[in-house]
Amino acid sequence: MISIEVAAGRLFAAVGMDFVAEDDPGTVEELLPYVRDGRAWVAGDPPVGYLVAEWVDGNVHIEQVSVDPAHGRRGLGSALVEQVAAWARAHGSAALTLTTYAEVAWNAPYYERLGFRRLTDAELTPGLRRIRAAEAAHGLDRWPRVAMRRELTSV
Repeated sequence: MISIEVAAGRLFAAVGMDFVAEDDPGTVEELLPYVRDGRAWVAGDPPVGYLVAEWVDGNVHIEQVSVDPAHGRRGLGSALVEQVAAWARAHGSAALTLTTYAEVAWNAPYYERLGFRRLTDAELTPGLRRIRAAEAAHGLDRWPRVAMRRELTSV
């Protein structure tokens, strides 16, 4: 998964976001709790994309979704989001949330096409405020970021 994260991160360098492109992709050990708890999904065999999620304020929060750009634009990212949406719905979550870059084409505009909406500051839950504060402390607010939410309806 780390190689997927590194490859996906390189896209940010192309839009002048070298800090993001060069950010530490983390370790396999950091991903293990997601796998153990059933909160990790992969696309491909071998994996070329992944999504990890956590519970935040009673909703499922997409912590990270990445697809290797060599396999991009094939619907893998949206398929991962739909998988987690189905899982979240089955586990009683009313919504999916995430945080992302507001002006990067494959971030907020992409998620809007998947049914997410941008949240105002007044709509942020305590958990989302903590996530946003941690992102800012890490330096990710050098570019505009936004929290987003997608309501989950019963099927």
